[in-house]
Amino acid sequence: MNEGTGPLFLVGVWRSGTSLLQTLLNQHSQIGLMYEAELPLLKPLFTGGTAKLDWLERWDFWNSALSRHRIEPSAVLPRSSDLRTAAETVFRSYASRNGAVIFGEKSPNYWDRLERLSKTFPFARFIIIWRNPLAICRSVMSAGKSEPYFAKRGMLLRTLLACQKLKEQRDRLVARGVPLHELHYEELVRDPAATLKDICGFLDIPLESRMITLEDADRLSLYAGQHHSLVKGDRIVQSQKRPENLPRKFKEKTDRYVALWREQTFGTFPLYASPAAESVRKPSLLERLRDRALFWLLRRLDTTVVWIYCWAPLALLKAWRARKRPGGLAIGAETGS
Repeated sequence: MNEGTGPLFLVGVWRSGTSLLQTLLNQHSQIGLMYEAELPLLKPLFTGGTAKLDWLERWDFWNSALSRHRIEPSAVLPRSSDLRTAAETVFRSYASRNGAVIFGEKSPNYWDRLERLSKTFPFARFIIIWRNPLAICRSVMSAGKSEPYFAKRGMLLRTLLACQKLKEQRDRLVARGVPLHELHYEELVRDPAATLKDICGFLDIPLESRMITLEDADRLSLYAGQHHSLVKGDRIVQSQKRPENLPRKFKEKTDRYVALWREQTFGTFPLYASPAAESVRKPSLLERLRDRALFWLLRRLDTTVVWIYCWAPLALLKAWRARKRPGGLAIGAETGS
């Protein structure tokens, strides 16, 4: 494996535009990013530094990563020594299939583990896409009408506080000197050419004109679902202003947190925010403690689900899924942005 080169990770909170950006980047002849492969989420499959014998089957069962990307398990080493080797082998295989040299993946589920990724993949580069937290929460609320993943209990709180956690992870990467590029969804949809040119500069490759359009883009690896309807179109469409869909109390909570974050960062985060957030009161210490406690419990639940998928008898997992959601995918397979 060529030292000095590593994967490119495209990260953002759910519904912040990662799917759109990944689709546009993959239009470039030198870029081949997988769509939410998320093998690093299944780190328990590599406990002790050695992969479980059925790691490929469990990974594909988790979110159909191999099936969606049309990768034959026989083309992957069945027994990889560690997570880094296994992931980079698959990343490179997918990218090289179309002659691309920049490999990696996009996932909105890495918002709280950028530092861990940078340590697992020492030569990794990162692209972070930001979006107005209020717009993100509204989009999650809208997606929840048709996608069970976004309608699960506590999803709005997960989403709101994930924005803060991603900022904390970003700051840690910057402090460690990890190669990092940042952009904003609002600027991407307003001026895709300029935004993509900046990304190409970061990657040290020339801008290709076909990146600026969704025409003829490969979207076979995307999950099915109404929440990806704009990405599956032929044009980059700016989000239309819609009636407020967030519960009043949660919208007010979002405004309070945004006001707090902007005060703490001298108005730099989040860059795009509702003007009303500037004048509202900040969340009280009690509210923050209560939200953090609930957030911690929700994340422990998410972690427990991962361990179950990695270690529970596979036959039992398949029977459970078939009964609960015939033909459905795992919890990890229903995400997207």
